[in-house]
Amino acid sequence: MTELHTPSERKAADTSLGDLLGEVTRDVSTLMRQEVELAKAEVRQSATRAGKGAGLLGGAGYAGHLTVLFLSLAAWWGLGQVIDIAWAAFIVALFWGIVAAVLYVLGRKELKTVQGAPRTVDSLKHIPDALKRNEENR
Repeated sequence: MTELHTPSERKAADTSLGDLLGEVTRDVSTLMRQEVELAKAEVRQSATRAGKGAGLLGGAGYAGHLTVLFLSLAAWWGLGQVIDIAWAAFIVALFWGIVAAVLYVLGRKELKTVQGAPRTVDSLKHIPDALKRNEENR
């Protein structure tokens, strides 16, 4: 018969299968709770940043709207001194339509880069591998 030299070897030999299963269940439960907490923290952080960014963009949008309004009126009036006022209005409107299209494309591209909870997803992918390694050691 082989002698058990280390305390962990003695503990493993004296521990029942039910106790080992209980430990594994507790460990998996603890791991899942930690993963849920990590996911909550990441989502909360992303939502806070998105909310702050949206608020700042809203304020900038309002100020920009007023600026664009008055600059457009000035451009319309200035062009109206050179060409017919209706054509001047069309040129100013066309310019702002092009600006709106470019901003739309850039904004849509930026929104596609928003990430949810990448670290949580990555760590959840490793859980099955961690469980397999424990089963191989038996």
